[in-house]
Amino acid sequence: MFLSYLFVFILAAIPLFELVIVIPLAVIGGMSPLMTAILAFLGNALTVVLLIIFVDHVKEWMRKRKHKQNRMQHVKQEEYITTEANAEGMEESKKGKRARALFDKYGLPGLTIIGPFFVGSHISAFMGMSFGSNRKVVTSWMMTSLILWTMIMAVASSYGVTFFIPDVEEDGFVMRLFNN
Repeated sequence: MFLSYLFVFILAAIPLFELVIVIPLAVIGGMSPLMTAILAFLGNALTVVLLIIFVDHVKEWMRKRKHKQNRMQHVKQEEYITTEANAEGMEESKKGKRARALFDKYGLPGLTIIGPFFVGSHISAFMGMSFGSNRKVVTSWMMTSLILWTMIMAVASSYGVTFFIPDVEEDGFVMRLFNN
């Protein structure tokens, strides 16, 4: 049982998974919606706060990584100069472009509230910091957003599972996975 909840915490902390995915999967898997929501929030919030704290180091790492990839691909000199002229040496990804569009249209509150569902909480926090926002403001908006999404996903998952799957087992597949 402990391992299944630890798994929820770890998955929610990973940028690829996010709490909006982890909570419904865990609840469908037979885990407690309340404990799942708390641990998913803590896992996701921990890595988002760490990202905000160390955003400058992350940007430098991404710039070096991009520079290294360019050298490995033997990019022509003029293409290399064009790439370096982009914002901080990074070409914007598809998710980055979506985050920029959200920021341009709704500002930081819109990016942090809507962003976790569309581009992910880590990318939302990173882009909020990249667009020049204050660390404390980004952190407070991100925590508000994560609390909101945690509550929405926990309630929706809990009621959705009982409505659509009325015979859900107390020990669902996630609990059985870690008990064997």
